[in-house]
Amino acid sequence: MAVGKGVLTTCNYHARKYGCRSGMAGFVAMKLCPQLICLPLNFEKYTKKAQEVREVLAQYDPRFQSASMDEAYLNITQYCADYEMNPDEVVSQLRTQVFERAKITVSAGIAANARIAKIASNRNKPNGQFRVASDRATILAFMQNLATRKVNGVGRVFERELDAIGVKTCGDIYAQRALLSKIFGEKAFHFLMQVHLGLGHTSVRPAEEYERKSVGTESTFRDMSGKEELRAKLRWIAEELEKDLARTQHKGRTLVLKLKLHTYEVLTRQVVPPKAVSTADDLYTYALPMFQKLEREIPSMRLRLMGLRCTHLVSTKKEDVDFFGLKRSLPSSTNTPSSNNQRTPADATGQEWEVWPEDEFETAAREERQQEFDQLEKFSQEYEDNEPSTNDQSTTRSQQKASEEADRRRRGNQTDIPAYPKKEYRSDNNNTTPRNRRSDGDENNQTWHCPICTRPQIASDRDFNQHVDYCLSRSTIREAVERTGEEDLPANGDGVSSAAGGGEKMMS
Repeated sequence: MAVGKGVLTTCNYHARKYGCRSGMAGFVAMKLCPQLICLPLNFEKYTKKAQEVREVLAQYDPRFQSASMDEAYLNITQYCADYEMNPDEVVSQLRTQVFERAKITVSAGIAANARIAKIASNRNKPNGQFRVASDRATILAFMQNLATRKVNGVGRVFERELDAIGVKTCGDIYAQRALLSKIFGEKAFHFLMQVHLGLGHTSVRPAEEYERKSVGTESTFRDMSGKEELRAKLRWIAEELEKDLARTQHKGRTLVLKLKLHTYEVLTRQVVPPKAVSTADDLYTYALPMFQKLEREIPSMRLRLMGLRCTHLVSTKKEDVDFFGLKRSLPSSTNTPSSNNQRTPADATGQEWEVWPEDEFETAAREERQQEFDQLEKFSQEYEDNEPSTNDQSTTRSQQKASEEADRRRRGNQTDIPAYPKKEYRSDNNNTTPRNRRSDGDENNQTWHCPICTRPQIASDRDFNQHVDYCLSRSTIREAVERTGEEDLPANGDGVSSAAGGGEKMMS
């Protein structure tokens, strides 16, 4: 038995024995299992049952985190202490209570952090529970032979890339640590090392308190190719997205169009409107040109999925301001979390907050970009210092122009400044003299050192001022690129965090 007609949203364990799975096309599932029974979707019933389950979960942790309609994280540390029960007893009692209330069986994982709890919840399915002890040795042993694909965040492509360098299990990560940052980057390196050590975030809070990264909606349907029919579907999706944006109180600076062809090929296009958008009219207006362009590129286009998503969100919530437009300060005793999720170094008990890696990874990315910029500048200066003889001057100048053009493209053409003529020098017996300026016999030629790049320049007011202007312009461009990069850098919502606590976590 399965749910969903065009695409399966889920299926029972009997159907999975035949190879059926969620996300599979309905006709493919029917070929694998001809006796498969596909039920239509009933979101009203799912929402009602999910609410019944959440009412039970709230009794054990009022601030539980709902990851989806059928998945949640709870911190049961306080409940265990209040009722003097061990975690296994608490989770067993919770599962029994859920079944009595909603007639639904649940599987659960118990561990010291959310990542291991998520993995453990799949160990004793269906209708079971599994606990990983909180001591370091047990956690490392649990992760040692765990396949990388079992970790939330490692998909099919990433699994194949890791397998190519000999990383098949989480225990193999440490042996290949020297290659990880070089191949996948620093962010992936930190993520994989935390996976190897079994680290994960230990704070559990309602999803509403997390900063939202995007708002989107999409619809799956039978093959559709009519021009008017597809535009009507696009308009309907824009109207649905408008409702979601109004509910979450956001506008989007970037609009993303997602299409899935009848061949199951997924296409995405995005546009940056001149203003943040939230209304159905604006969403449809800016999405339609992207859709029309794809229609021209793919004649007789047939779709089975269409979606719109807004990213780089802008909140439309009204701030608490006074008559003069100044934000009212909250009383010092207020314990409400900050809207920007900033954390103080320590809480009232003196315990430090766990480190959130999103900020660390963004900082590391900026540092890497700065280091790359500095290295390129250094290489450029060394290249000019080691210029060949005059016979190769024309070739060198053409290479310089190509290098400068590539450098401007790399910086995004943020600012276009005139390229002042650079002074050419050669080194003879450690005495630097400008070419085509003085005779080679004038070894006592005076030079001035540029205060920006510290390189020697010919002692000429006009030439020296031009060189300083050029150096200052390069510094200005660099600062502009850094500011632009910091403003446009999207927040990383798929990071992981260091485990700082030892409380039991339950995921069901």
